[in-house]
Formats: sequence, structure tokens, C-alpha cells
Amino acid sequence: MVRPLWPLFDLELTTPRLQMRVIRDEDLDAMVDAVQSGIHPPERSPFSVPWTSAPVVDLPANTAVHVWRTRAETTPDAWTLPLGVWSDGTFVGVQDITARGFRALRSVGTGSWLRTSAQGRGLGKEMRAAGLFYAFDVLGATLAGSEAASWNEASLGVSRTLGYEENGVRRELWGEKIEDVAYVRVTPETFRRPAWRLGVRGHESVAAFLRLP
Repeated sequence: MVRPLWPLFDLELTTPRLQMRVIRDEDLDAMVDAVQSGIHPPERSPFSVPWTSAPVVDLPANTAVHVWRTRAETTPDAWTLPLGVWSDGTFVGVQDITARGFRALRSVGTGSWLRTSAQGRGLGKEMRAAGLFYAFDVLGATLAGSEAASWNEASLGVSRTLGYEENGVRRELWGEKIEDVAYVRVTPETFRRPAWRLGVRGHESVAAFLRLP
């Protein structure tokens, strides 16, 4: 069904174990539940913006405001696709695909999180691979970048297995601490593609809204 008020809602991706779609308002309760169930140990945050450090009472509203702000700031030249991720009917995390000046640069960035109960099963790799499949094979991207604190072996390990290459280390303010941040990049040629095929529905609405060929 085409949703003319927000065409990005038409986008749906499927992998062998996951269903992914742009987050809608009716998904916010499940998203908040996943956040509040825990994403990382309290003593060490994987996020450059420490949004999970907010008081528990503020997390529901903060989560909703973030989704609404991302939606409101989306234009053909600066956009984020916040893909909610479900496994066996349970909301398990979010996979973002972001771009600035995409029609000229053809590059994207990715970021993600996964609730603690879903970690350790390879779902993080599967959802990142889905984002890369969509970016390269459907959107026509020629480069995808990512970054993580140098201690975040879970994220960097996924990057290595998918064919990302090192792209420098910078000393940065990461959350509330100063960290070495590792930057990585992958292209369609270096992407180590899983054997499965990505299911895609609703891309035509996305392409029209973002003014892509």
C-alpha cells in the first residue's frame, strides 16, 4: 500500500531471519521496550552520543523525539533511513543508513544497535549486510563508511567479516570520554556478500521521494 504522506514507510527489507522497515509511530512502543531491556553494559557505551545514559524515565520521550526529528529533517540531499529490525516477531534493534549529498557522492554511513537478548547470534552482521545490499545494489552507492570506538570489537569484527577496510584512527570525544575511534569503509567490490538474497519492497517510493534515478 502506498502511503503518500511519508513514502519512506513503504520500504521493507527481508533477510533469512529478519524483517526490516522504516520505523513508524506504531513501532515506538516496541522500540522503547527494546531500549529499556538493555543494549550495552552501563559502564561502557558504544555510542558517540550517549543517549542511553539518559534517566530511564526520559528514554521513551527521547526515543520518540529522535525518530520524529530524523523524519522531519529528511530531504533528498540529507537523509537517514532508520530501519527497525524484527526477528521472530520481536523488535530487536535498529539499522540506520544515512547520507549527505548522496546524488553526487554516492556514499552512505551505517549505524546500528541490538538489544542485549538478541546479541551473540549473528543478527548484527545480518542486519548490517542487509543495509549494504540495499545501499549498493538498489540505491547505487559506491562507498559505505562506519566507525566505532577502538575497544568495540563486536562492531569492528562485523566490519571485518563483511569486507570493510581500515580508514584511519582519530582521537575524539566519544560520549563522555576521549577515545581512539576507528574508521572503516567498504565498496561494492570489497563487500563480502552473504550467500542469501535480500528481499526488497517499496523502493520505488523511496527513489521518488529522494529524487534518485
